[in-house]
Amino acid sequence: MSAVDTSKSPYPLELKRYAGNPPHGGVLQDLLARDEFIADQLREEAHTLPDIVLTERQLCDLELLISGGFSPLEGFMNEGDYKSVVDNLRLANGILFPMPITLDVSQETIDALAIAPGARIALRDPRDDESLAIITVEDIYKPDQVKEAIQVFGADDPAHPSVAYLRNRVHEFYIGGKLQAIQAPTHFDYVALRYTPAELRSHFKKLAWRKVVAFQTRNPMHRAHRELTVRAARQRHANVLIHPVVGLTKPGDVDAFTRVRVYQSIMEKYPNGMGCLALLPLAMRMAGPREAVWHAIIRKNFGATHFIVGRDHAGPGKNSQGKDFYGPYDAQELVTKYHDELQIEMVPFQQMSYIPATDEYQPADEIPKGVETLDISGTELRRRLKTGAPIPDWFSYDAVVKTLRESYPPRNKQGFVLFLTGLYNSGKDIIGKALQTTLNEQGGRSITLLLGETVRHELSAELGFSKEDRHKNTQRIAFVAAELTRAGAGVIAAPIAPYEDSREAARETVLSSGGAGGNFFLIHVATPLEHCEKMDRKGVYAKARRGEIKGFTGVDDPYEIPKKADLTVDTTAQSIPQIVHSIILLLETNGLL
Repeated sequence: MSAVDTSKSPYPLELKRYAGNPPHGGVLQDLLARDEFIADQLREEAHTLPDIVLTERQLCDLELLISGGFSPLEGFMNEGDYKSVVDNLRLANGILFPMPITLDVSQETIDALAIAPGARIALRDPRDDESLAIITVEDIYKPDQVKEAIQVFGADDPAHPSVAYLRNRVHEFYIGGKLQAIQAPTHFDYVALRYTPAELRSHFKKLAWRKVVAFQTRNPMHRAHRELTVRAARQRHANVLIHPVVGLTKPGDVDAFTRVRVYQSIMEKYPNGMGCLALLPLAMRMAGPREAVWHAIIRKNFGATHFIVGRDHAGPGKNSQGKDFYGPYDAQELVTKYHDELQIEMVPFQQMSYIPATDEYQPADEIPKGVETLDISGTELRRRLKTGAPIPDWFSYDAVVKTLRESYPPRNKQGFVLFLTGLYNSGKDIIGKALQTTLNEQGGRSITLLLGETVRHELSAELGFSKEDRHKNTQRIAFVAAELTRAGAGVIAAPIAPYEDSREAARETVLSSGGAGGNFFLIHVATPLEHCEKMDRKGVYAKARRGEIKGFTGVDDPYEIPKKADLTVDTTAQSIPQIVHSIILLLETNGLL
């Protein structure tokens, strides 16, 4: 790609190739179409190449890279593009692009696959092991991930989900290089609602839609959203594209299957022919202002001419000091700043309020003072869903509420995970067994007990006691717990889990994968080491002291005290019945019993 003079309307020659809004950079980088005639060749070559199995986020990124959703990118960013994007929101050639799109790998992978500039690597789908693309490596580089966190997300604060992901999940090296596409990832859900940018542009052209207002969301939609989008479209004599994210969103969000059923229900409420629903396989970063610019570029690539930018658009919530990561209008201001280069019209999100006297929604800033209005906040909606309290039809539609209630039952019907962590012989196993008995007596849900030794024997027999193996064991427990709690079970897990990062990763797994059951409580069984050792009838600590057992927690391997325990107990200060009662009270306080 050649350098661009950003002081003028960019890419004047390329624009003529596209009806409607041209793609960002002037050319839709549809690698699937470009490489269609050599795809079989590439597939055969992929069988002979070393390969990388993508993570879920890398898979989302790859799908939008090879379809053209991330135009003008043609692959994962090399070091020059990466540094320029982090520092200046631009690719090395000057084109506006605010988000690093990188392929991270470990030193172990680099060594095992002999990755070097010029190497060709097959990239595989983690779900079915199919080869999706081949990357020709341009460079391998070690990023400054602290700087990336500060520049892209505003702070190196693990309260930000993408900073936590960067710290805990992203490997230390990135590889850059252009891609050749073999095939798109195969989807089995909502296939008719999945469009590539070229397909959606073709759809708009077929319907003669010249102006399209795109609406980004990762949440369920209700009447106010319908009124907002209809109003935006009518004011601009345009149509509406409901373009929700169905890749990775914020941990704890409503699951994609539930949300899509909600979107399908609400599309029936739009005037005939006004709206279109299409799903976007994006891995969100929750990067606020930068993310808003990124979202605008993506929607431009999909053919939209207008884009609704919300208040605190793609904000992750509160930081570690309890303050919002971004200002309420930072995103709108940054999109406005780059308006001339984006070439997509921003539509500011208007707060809509319900007026009972006229049974209609109006923008809050247009309602005369003194007129009665009604609103339900997101917090209040979640409370009503959890408790089963009624949700009025002026706020949402019956079909939407029915779908949400099916997927998110009242709090006392939801699953939960009680994660007991402590030293060997701290009493956590006895507490876990007593808890299981007590909860089974109460009834209402299945209760599963995952003791550390049992899990090691049944699921992790091949693992040792290195830090890496202990982490793997903890994550397997978290995976099983998330699957069970999503189905409404109560799970009591009682591993030693000595490391803070492993425990936090377990919490994240349950929150992100547990659906309505994503209720995670970390309980530190803080029985002192001296007492654990004194009461050790099996003599395990004694063997560790003699050097017969290596890497034993509390002897020659550390136990990191939990920083975010929901409850701390100690068998030297409390009896087992007292501890069990305190945990039952914790569940009752959170509405789960």
